[in-house]
Amino acid sequence: MTNGKEVNIRDLRIDDIEYIADYWLNSDKEFLVSMGVDLDKLPTRNGLTRMLTSQINLPDFSKASMAMILELNGKPVGHCNVNGIIYGKEATMHLHLWTADYRQKGLGTTMVLKSIPAFFERLKLDTLWCEPYAHNHAPNKTLKRIGFEFVKRYITTPGSLNFEQEVHRYKLTRDHFEEIKKQYQNNALNQSI
Repeated sequence: MTNGKEVNIRDLRIDDIEYIADYWLNSDKEFLVSMGVDLDKLPTRNGLTRMLTSQINLPDFSKASMAMILELNGKPVGHCNVNGIIYGKEATMHLHLWTADYRQKGLGTTMVLKSIPAFFERLKLDTLWCEPYAHNHAPNKTLKRIGFEFVKRYITTPGSLNFEQEVHRYKLTRDHFEEIKKQYQNNALNQSI
């Protein structure tokens, strides 16, 4: 999966915002559309910077969004975030690897597995939702691999940057997350024996 590379997950910092802005504003337009992004809804760099900066220092119970940064050998390469947070109840997750060099190598799975404990524990969630574009195979494959439960396929506008589209709705409950966590801990223990 990571071929001996050091993989770390950490909270979003001010110096990460430029990478996230570059991802949204400089990515190939066809790639963004393949994720379900409405190009006319992309924020300005200043708007995105203000929004992300405003969330960094808020206490977890006050956040409207929360982002975790994936580092590979000390270099930030992607983010996993939640928004639509109802503290103590639910949030909606998104996952993004910033360049093609890091996609389809298992890093998305690693990023989500390392991020979801923070989302569940710090935001006191009961349920984590994810609604990727039905035709964007990478996140759908990742969510199934991890153990998110497929709920339904339907048409909606899943986020503020999206066009109306067919999505797959997945959920992960706290109880199921605890089972998955034990499974991965046991697998890691068995591999080290």
